[in-house]
Amino acid sequence: GDIREREVEDLFIKYGPIVQIDLKIPPRPPGYAFVEFEDPRDADDAIYGRDGYDFDGHRLRVELAHGGRRSSHDARGSYSGGGGRGGRDGGDGGRGRGPSRRSEYRVVVSGLPSSASWQDLKDHMRKGGEVCFS
Repeated sequence: GDIREREVEDLFIKYGPIVQIDLKIPPRPPGYAFVEFEDPRDADDAIYGRDGYDFDGHRLRVELAHGGRRSSHDARGSYSGGGGRGGRDGGDGGRGRGPSRRSEYRVVVSGLPSSASWQDLKDHMRKGGEVCFS
C-alpha cells in the first residue's frame, strides 16, 4: 500500500524503455499498476521475468492487461490481449504463460561478461531478427 512509482519503475526498467506507469492504490489492498513499454516484446519479457517475483514479502502477479486503452503505435493490439506469452504460444501452461517458443534455429553465444543478462543478450540479438528464447 505504500509503494511508489519509482519502485515500480526500478522493478521493470531492466526489460526495456517504459512509456508510462499508472499506479493504482485503492483504499483496501491490493494495489496494482499498469506499466506500458515502448515495445510489446519488452512487456512479454517483463511478464516472464517478474510474474511470481517476491517483492518485499509479496508475490507479484504480472500479466498482460486486457481491455482498456491500446497503444497508438501498436496496431496489432499486444497491449489489449492479442499478444503475450499465453496468447502467442497457444496455451496458458496454468500460469498465464504458454510453452517456450524455441525453434530449431539456434546459436551459442560464449564469452559474455558475468554482468550480461539474458535480457541484454535478447535485445542485442533482436538486431538480427526475431528472438524466441534467450
